[in-house]
Amino acid sequence: MRRFVRHVTTVSSCVALAVLSVPVPAGATPAGTRAGVFPSLVPDLVAYYDFEHPVRGNPALERDLGHSGTDMPLVNGGAGMRVRERGGHVIQTRQIDPTVAGNDDWKAGMFSAGGLPSLRAFNAAREATVMGWFTVTGPLPALNSTTPAPDDRYNAIGLAGVLTGDSDGHAVRALLEVIDVAGELRVVALGRRVDGASSQTFAASMDWQSVLPRGRWVHLAATFDFDTGEMALYRNGRPLDGFYTVPGDPWVVEGPPEPDVTTASDPAGIKIGGSFPQNTNERNPCDCRMDGLMFLDRAASPREVWLQYLVSRR
Repeated sequence: MRRFVRHVTTVSSCVALAVLSVPVPAGATPAGTRAGVFPSLVPDLVAYYDFEHPVRGNPALERDLGHSGTDMPLVNGGAGMRVRERGGHVIQTRQIDPTVAGNDDWKAGMFSAGGLPSLRAFNAAREATVMGWFTVTGPLPALNSTTPAPDDRYNAIGLAGVLTGDSDGHAVRALLEVIDVAGELRVVALGRRVDGASSQTFAASMDWQSVLPRGRWVHLAATFDFDTGEMALYRNGRPLDGFYTVPGDPWVVEGPPEPDVTTASDPAGIKIGGSFPQNTNERNPCDCRMDGLMFLDRAASPREVWLQYLVSRR
């Protein structure tokens, strides 16, 4: 096991140039791969949603183009969440009524209290990646519908993540989101190795609204190495400088046994655009549009993230 970095991570100019200068190979999506997916990622693509493939007979269900076959419900908004943009279809997530603690927010995902066997690739996983395209379409963070104060806002904005095995619909194993870090909102990768135990957060140093400017499509990626404790964030294929927010060893990766992996439990599901995909509660809604959401059971390399950004641009 390599000791993980706890200080601000800076990508040297020579490494960045080496990564960013790699051209897209001719025929980057040959027959037998997935359209819009860089070929080396295909073998580890557990779940993938491009929002061009509603399940036949059920337009409120999006077909999984990954290996798991975990089709994704579009919660509350149904087929109305599909909108034309980026040369095809994307989904819109958003808060509906900030004045009541209802269950009407538009979000996506699936949930099973006993865990989803189709997502078993994230059971005792050594690594993971969450990535996709996002654009902010409204004021964020959203007003907090669970408190009586009329101007109270949530402290986070949910993007996309894989739930833990014991999750109630909120706790995650691997997540991309915007969250309050020491009084400032930041884009983060948030990971939890052991169900019910401490999480670690890698936060981007850049202001979150510069990372996700309103009305502009941005490709984000978060990678997780549960054996070394290392995480990384990328924006439009380029690594983001950032820092770990929890001191010490919150994932308990130092020392034997090796390698370190996540809890041997099937994830309770996936959440998109907010928490509680089973629609029993509301938390951290995102007034956003999303596309090309990918969940891998290994950490994509910097080169792969860059090439995935290039092949998935529209």
